[in-house]
Amino acid sequence: MVRSILVYSVVFFSLFLVCFSLHNYFLETKNIILPFSLKRVYIFHLAFSLVICVNFLIFSTKEKVFEQLGFIYLGTILLKLTLFSIIFYKSIFAEEGLPFNTRISLFIPMIIFLITEVIFVAKILKIKQ
Repeated sequence: MVRSILVYSVVFFSLFLVCFSLHNYFLETKNIILPFSLKRVYIFHLAFSLVICVNFLIFSTKEKVFEQLGFIYLGTILLKLTLFSIIFYKSIFAEEGLPFNTRISLFIPMIIFLITEVIFVAKILKIKQ
């Protein structure tokens, strides 16, 4: 289990470093200024996805909880979207008509970390079956 947690941590931190650097570089070369901190968006997704995967790995060892992990995961996705909206409320909802560049800059980190998170959670659920 410790090895899996280490692997998850390395993968998520590597994703953060590579994707954030590339994303930031692209924005700087195009002279795009975002009304929010891109780094904070990436850190939010990094932390939340890592916590979800580690908790699912730990809870997968509990037989009573394991049966409900799929439903719990759906709830965590809803919680993640809600917390993201609350934390970045001013950046997302305060401005009228966010430009396409801004909307896509919010969407890219979410998709990257969500896909990785889903792969790990599916792997955890598949191992037990």
